[in-house]
Amino acid sequence: MDNRLLSDRFPRSNKYHPEWLIAGCSGGANPLWLTEWLASAVDLRPGIRVLDLGCGRALSSIFLSLEFEVEVWAADLWFSVSENLQRIRNAGVGNRVYPIRSEARSLPFANDFFDSIISIDSFPYYGTDDLYLGYLARFVKPGGQIAIAGAGLTREFDGAVPERLAAWWEPTMRCLHSAGWWRAHWQKSGIVNVEVADAMADGWKFWVKWQNVVAPENLTEIRAVESDAGEHIAYVRAVARRREDVTLDEIVQSVPTKYMATPLLRDTVKR
Repeated sequence: MDNRLLSDRFPRSNKYHPEWLIAGCSGGANPLWLTEWLASAVDLRPGIRVLDLGCGRALSSIFLSLEFEVEVWAADLWFSVSENLQRIRNAGVGNRVYPIRSEARSLPFANDFFDSIISIDSFPYYGTDDLYLGYLARFVKPGGQIAIAGAGLTREFDGAVPERLAAWWEPTMRCLHSAGWWRAHWQKSGIVNVEVADAMADGWKFWVKWQNVVAPENLTEIRAVESDAGEHIAYVRAVARRREDVTLDEIVQSVPTKYMATPLLRDTVKR
């Protein structure tokens, strides 16, 4: 047996072959570990509709369908929907997982279409905007859940990047935040009630274990995370439920106008 990526913490993920997982990974984290961890805080029942936002190569979508018998719309901007469809069909879930190419701020769905929205290791790259939750929430039914999991921080640091992380840190990583930040960011919207916001216990160890398997040459990241040992870097998740007593603002897609010609310049003053 190939013992890579086995963990008592993730019994569902242990069923999946490491070569399948490695071949389909699309980001810096193990998508099955994060999905299994997040799913433990989400109401997933057979037949419900789930949006997997920023699904990458659709491993999380396949996992959700196989493990929980849900219907999944696997949405991503960067990865081929044709490749994802082949992977989905080979996994035997072509009747329950639907790959689409979509930008996170231009989703092609009806209001209240989904029972749950899940995002694995992608949400910080588009979801930190103060207005984004209000946009996204319209696609989940009132009472439905929005849930995210991925790389983050144990606590915010506003000053210099900690020395242990400096060699690996890039400016774009400023989008990473703590679970507490996500709780406050979502709660202040008034649109949702936050049910869970926490960090994975010893998440940094799983981060290093994954990197040692999929990218052992990535020593800069591995050494930074090992050196930090969970002081600043973590896997975080947040789960919120759309409030049923709140009416969302309509999306402004265009502003109707009627042109009326008016004088361009003030009259010239004669002297």
